[in-house]
Amino acid sequence: MTWWRALRQTTRTGLTVERRRLEPLVALRGAAGLAVVITAALALFGPAVAAGSAFGAYQAAIATFQRSWRPRPELAVASGTSLAVSTFLGYVSGAHEPLFLALLAVWTFLAGLSWAAGPTIGLIATSNVAIMLVTITLPTSLAEAAGHAAMMVVGGLVQAALVILFPVRRWGPHRDALADALAAEADYARRLRHDPVAPFDPAPLMAARDAATITPRQARSRPAALHGTRGLAERVRPVLASLADPAMGVPAEGPERDRVRELLAAAADVLDAAARAIRHGTPVPRLPAAAATFGAPDAEDLLTGPPHRAATRLGALLRDVVEVAGVPAPGKRSAGRAPHEAATPDPSATSGEAATPNPSATSGEAATPDPSATPREAPAHLVRPGLLALVPAACKAMRTELRKRNSAVTRHAVRVTAVTVTGYLLATRLPLGHAYWAPMAAVMVMRPDFSQTYSRAVARFAGTLVGVALATGLVQLVHPGTHLSAALAVTCAGLMYLLMRTGQVAAQACVAAYVVFLLGMGGEEWTQTVPERAVLTLLGGALAMLAYALYPAWETPRLRTRLADWLAADGRYAAAVVRHYAEPAGKACPDVREALLAARDARIAWQEAAARARREPVRHRGLSHAAAQDAERALVQIGRVAMLMEAHLPERGAPPVPAAARFADALGTATDRAAKAVRERRVPTWEPVREALADWDGEGAPDRVVRRGAGLLLDALGELSDALDVTPPPMLVDGTDSGGPRPPGGTAAR
Repeated sequence: MTWWRALRQTTRTGLTVERRRLEPLVALRGAAGLAVVITAALALFGPAVAAGSAFGAYQAAIATFQRSWRPRPELAVASGTSLAVSTFLGYVSGAHEPLFLALLAVWTFLAGLSWAAGPTIGLIATSNVAIMLVTITLPTSLAEAAGHAAMMVVGGLVQAALVILFPVRRWGPHRDALADALAAEADYARRLRHDPVAPFDPAPLMAARDAATITPRQARSRPAALHGTRGLAERVRPVLASLADPAMGVPAEGPERDRVRELLAAAADVLDAAARAIRHGTPVPRLPAAAATFGAPDAEDLLTGPPHRAATRLGALLRDVVEVAGVPAPGKRSAGRAPHEAATPDPSATSGEAATPNPSATSGEAATPDPSATPREAPAHLVRPGLLALVPAACKAMRTELRKRNSAVTRHAVRVTAVTVTGYLLATRLPLGHAYWAPMAAVMVMRPDFSQTYSRAVARFAGTLVGVALATGLVQLVHPGTHLSAALAVTCAGLMYLLMRTGQVAAQACVAAYVVFLLGMGGEEWTQTVPERAVLTLLGGALAMLAYALYPAWETPRLRTRLADWLAADGRYAAAVVRHYAEPAGKACPDVREALLAARDARIAWQEAAARARREPVRHRGLSHAAAQDAERALVQIGRVAMLMEAHLPERGAPPVPAAARFADALGTATDRAAKAVRERRVPTWEPVREALADWDGEGAPDRVVRRGAGLLLDALGELSDALDVTPPPMLVDGTDSGGPRPPGGTAAR
């Protein structure tokens, strides 16, 4: 992509206003907390302290809007407290410019590095630096600075108290994440009816797992419907795929395929019903049609072998999904099931995953049992460290990024530090006043990747112009006093809370108006703030964009490394699955589960990197867009085949398949070597894998599922080599393209 196209795309992105589901009650709660703090500060300390303390409550409310699975009160308190510390230290050093610049550089560098610990921490730290540049100009003495800092802490506490006293869908994000995972699987089941090898993006399942990782305090109040449904949803996906895939035994057409389509349609209806119930906290409705489909008397006659096992397991899984998702409130108990009948958690599940359904269940079991059934025993939850325990983990992540070569986060920290200090120095030398606008704008728009930095810079400048123009017009029309300015500031903040998810330009317009009214409440005329803010915001945004162009952290050159990481992770996952056919251990396969999670993480990292690379004004270096797409399809196929084999892992005590161990060893070694070859821009070869498969065929009748899966794995590996092979086709004597096959090294090297 050229620079011109990249700039046009980022500009369009920054100015886009999206239609999103608004949360007016949450916005009203945040605005109410801000109003409480401003009113109290005005009554007790006056306009100056009220303006400073308002920033603490304002930022604390923004922290509660971030996509984080932690308790919202903790985020509000952490935001208000960290802003208070930043403001007090900034004021203490503000009288000595060299000392303040040193503090500003250190604080900004640490804020840039904090993105390594996650976007929520990164945004809070970045906002602290930006707001500190404003708030340190408000106090006039050390005692006042301490008072401002104390009121910022109070602002965070007020917002936290409101979240506790007036919860709005307290577990709403967690419910939405789990419901989205079930809905994605319902959509997957419907697509499998028409495309038996349809792809599935595991991102919803990963988000649901992240949401299920909770703090010990959250574990004491988590709704029962969120306890085990996610683990069951994890098990539904491979069973759906194995039931639909022709490689597992069901013909592409015929009565067996029609039966599979019926089961998939019924499964989609059950999953959708469970998703709606979890999202809204209501019982799962009865679905007689789905129950009749899974209870059809001819099920065992039509499906045999692996398809029959998959249908049996799918019926049992769906039954448990409905049972867990539709559990009653505590104290209610069904008369039809005794407490001791609760299922035992599957030992193969990692902590926080649901119990495995009864393997003896037949496909005739109803998929929609009585929703009033007693919930099963809740397994241990996935533990997320508390806020204080997070500090060592965040420090470790930051140290890791510092030691990485060409780390994007470290480059961002260096870049944002240089721009902030430079912007502050330039702005203080200009005859405009309010020099903090330039570095504040730069800090708020800069992100570790190109697209977000440029789109936010455009959105911030455009939003600032709109917000300042509207606020200035209103000030000239109404001439508000202190209390009316405070009310207008609270209104603008409430609008920002309401619209912040619709796009940057709308949010920035509200922020600009909020600051105009807030500083007007403190006694500053609009003529003192509006002109310089527009000019200095443009200066800060221009510095941010220039800095990224001069010291970038492009993702395009790292695509091969991301691809190699995904290949190695997929290889370890597939090898772990195949090895369990040689060493049957039932469903207790923690190594398979860990390898699967690592493969998912690698896939998501690749997808995010590829999406960023497509928006960068950088040419590819050895991995074209078409080659990247073909390689991605091949790796998706490797993961899908491994998932199909995982769905049919043999029970403990089943006859082992010795050749599977040799194939798994060859596959693991070959994919590790292939990952190194991809990083070094070489085409991987798979001779050891082919030889292991040939030796396997010479041993006689192998297990049908694992042998078929091994062949599909080899085919997918060959497709990967074809995608990465850039060798041109043979040329004729006259120099024209023969159009024939390529020489050995591509497909022949498989």
